[in-house]
Order: sequence, then C-alpha cells, then structure tokens
Amino acid sequence: MRAAAGAATGRAAARRCRARSALAIEPGATFPGAIVLHPPSPPPRPTISEATRVWLELGLLGFGGPAGQIALTHRLVVDEKRWLSEAQFLHALNFCMLLPGPEAQQLAIYAGWLLHGWRGGLIAGTLFVLPGFLVIVALSAVYVAFADTTWLPTLFLGLQAAVLAIVLEALLRVARRALRAPFPYLVAAAAFVAIWFFRVPFPLIVLGAALLGAGLGRVAPALLAVEQGPRPVPVGIGPSLGATLRRAGLGLTLWLGPVLLLWLALGSGHVLTRMALFFSKMAVVTFGGAYAVLAWVAQAAVQDFAWLAPGQMVDGLALAETTPGPLILVLTFVGFVGAWQTSDGLAPWLAGPAAALVVTWVTFAPCFLWIFLGAPYVERLRGRPALDGALAAITAAVVGVILNLALWFALHVVFAQLAERHLGPLRMLVPVWSSLDPLVLALTLLALAALFGTRLGMIRTLLLCGLAGAGLRASGL
Repeated sequence: MRAAAGAATGRAAARRCRARSALAIEPGATFPGAIVLHPPSPPPRPTISEATRVWLELGLLGFGGPAGQIALTHRLVVDEKRWLSEAQFLHALNFCMLLPGPEAQQLAIYAGWLLHGWRGGLIAGTLFVLPGFLVIVALSAVYVAFADTTWLPTLFLGLQAAVLAIVLEALLRVARRALRAPFPYLVAAAAFVAIWFFRVPFPLIVLGAALLGAGLGRVAPALLAVEQGPRPVPVGIGPSLGATLRRAGLGLTLWLGPVLLLWLALGSGHVLTRMALFFSKMAVVTFGGAYAVLAWVAQAAVQDFAWLAPGQMVDGLALAETTPGPLILVLTFVGFVGAWQTSDGLAPWLAGPAAALVVTWVTFAPCFLWIFLGAPYVERLRGRPALDGALAAITAAVVGVILNLALWFALHVVFAQLAERHLGPLRMLVPVWSSLDPLVLALTLLALAALFGTRLGMIRTLLLCGLAGAGLRASGL
C-alpha cells in the first residue's frame, strides 16, 4: 500500500516537474508550451538634437570634478537614456583614463562619437566645456576688476583654505587607488623628491615612470600590482592608415595652426605666444588629472614666467572648483589674469580674454584628436603588460606630484612669507613661522573637519569656508 502510494506520489511529482519545465522561462526556448522571453530591445538611437540637449545638460550640471562628471555622464547616457550599455561605457572610460587631458570631457567626446560619429563627438566635447569656460571668463574679469576691494579678498580667504582641504582629499583618493603594493609607494616618494627638492619638470617624471613601469610590466608585474590576464581579442578593425594620417594632419593643423599664427604675428616673446606654446606642451603630458598637472603649472606660472602671484593661483583653483566643467579650466583663469597683468602692449581688456581663449583652445583641442584617432584602435591597446605597467607607474608617480602640490599650497596659504634654502642641488621652501596666519589655519581646520569629518561635500565646504572667512574678516579678526 505504502509502495503504491509512494509510486503515485512520485508520478505526481514528475508531472509537476514536467509542467514547471514546460513553463520554464528560458530565452530562446522553442519547445511547445514554453514561454519565450526576449531581452528588452534597446531604445532607438537618439537624434543629434536630442543628444545635444543632453550634452548641454551635462555641461551645465558638471560640478564635482572628474568623479562627479563621470557619474553624471553614466546616469544620463546609461541609466536614464540607455543610449550606451554598461560595457560600452566602461570600455570608453578605460580608454580615456589612458590619455593625457581631462578624462571626463574625453568620455563625453567618446560617447558622442559612438552615437553620431565625429559630429556627435564635437558637439558633446564642446558643450561639456563651453558653459564652464564662459563662467570662468566672467569670474576672471570680476576678479581683476575688484581684486583691490575688501570683499573679494575676504571671500577668497576662506575659499583658499577649502581648496587646500580638497587637494588633500584628492591626494588620499588617488593614493588609495594607485598604491596597492609596496613598490608604488617608492615610485610616489621618488616623484615627490624629484619635483620638490630638485625641481625636475613634470614631463620628465611622467616619462621616467612610464619607462620604469613598462619594463617592470614585462618582467615583474606583481611589483606594481598589475593584474595579468588573457589579452582580449579586438572586436573590429580600425580605419585605414591613410584615413588615420588624414585625420591626424587635420587635427594637428586645427590645434597648432593658431599657435603658429600667433608666433608669426606677435613674435616668440609675446605673452600670448608663450602661453600658447607652454600650454600646448602641457596638453600632451597632463596624465593623472588636473591636480597632478597643477603643480607644474603653478611652478611655471608663478616662478618661471611670473604671470601670477602664488595666492592668485590658489584663487583660480577655488573659482574652478565652484564652476561647472573640467577642473583644468583653472588654466583659463591663469591665461586671463596672467595676460591682463603682463599684456605686452595690448590693452588688458583685450589681452585677458584673448589669452583665456588661446589657453582653452590649446588645452582642449587635443582631446578631440586623441579620441578620433585612438578610439577605432582602442582594443589593440588593452591587455598588454608593458602598457599596463607604464600606466600603473605613472599613476603612482602622480601621487607624489599631488603631494608636492598639497605641500606647496599649504605653505603659501597658511604662511605669508617663505624662505628658499639650497643645499647643493637640493632646493627647499622653509616657512617663516612668524608669518603664520592663525585665521587661515583655523579656516583650514574647519575645511578639513567639514570634508573629512561631517562629509559635507566639496561645494558646501567651499561655501561654508568662503562665508566663514568673509564673516571673520568683517568682524575685525
């Protein structure tokens, strides 16, 4: 009896199992009774006008530095619009991280190029920068017009303290990502010693780190924590060599043609020509983001060319932190204020905007060239040990360069006077302790507490410290 009951129970269970199998939800199943579900079809490709509105929104709302801008791009084109898949987005981002220049803008160019070719890339990259450029130019004009009044320096007193805290936060963020093994700490320390004590130019530091990393990537990738894996197979074939050369020729002409015209019209010693040449060179070595290159720019603009005073460099970074667009737009401020103060025969109101336009052009024009030339071949660059090692070493060296920037800013913000000491080839900046500004030190501690303690965020920290500095100065402190 129990055996019969057990058999009946087994047959019933088998029938239920067959029924569930018949109703199994399996994509592509074709047997009778199956429920066939197909993956949701992607939304239709946007028109170029629809994409333009999104790129403009990205340019207007692109606060928060590269991290915030990349996150906003992901939310707009992957999460909300679903114009790109997650895999496409990450593939594009990884490629942009290899390139010199602002990776967030290059990511926008890449996304626009994927959607609408070179026209889409031009629109996306231009609108990513244009709103911030216009704001920076306007604020720079206000800065030079009202720098002698009392309210603007008091506002920037707190903003400078907040910028110092933001640079320290960027240092920690990059260090956590880059220093994953003992050897990268040595690379970072060597980069700091080279630029702080010996004033080795930033491009040479990048080149040395790249050569070291390329060698280690081949023979000892574990030293740099480089992960090894199978090399991905390219998914497509790039354009012909002839097409690539034509694009390179056109891009180089558009980028460097204005520089040649300035040199022919004004001479090699004019401030506009010198800025065009210097920032064109900088555009090809700005690995590691804006904070890394600012150390080099600050050293050149303040000490070598005397375009700005140390405090003005910090003021420019504070302006760039509070406006939309790439943080590297601080170079627009450097061009405007530097040319305004050293106009070389031009009226300041003409030299300032002209320099801002020239500096912005030679800084961002190469980004389009890198994407339009490199994107078709990007798969061929991935998974190569030498390249991975070079990038890991460069990223580690960038940590040392940002540490140099943080220390340079800290000394110039907190102390009114610095002395330079030399010991053979070594150079050291030593603070004059009697020039310590206790108010600035207090505001810096407030910024550190807001940014690291309460996690107030960058924009709110800048506003808090700016208002606190103005309030304390207004009270007579």
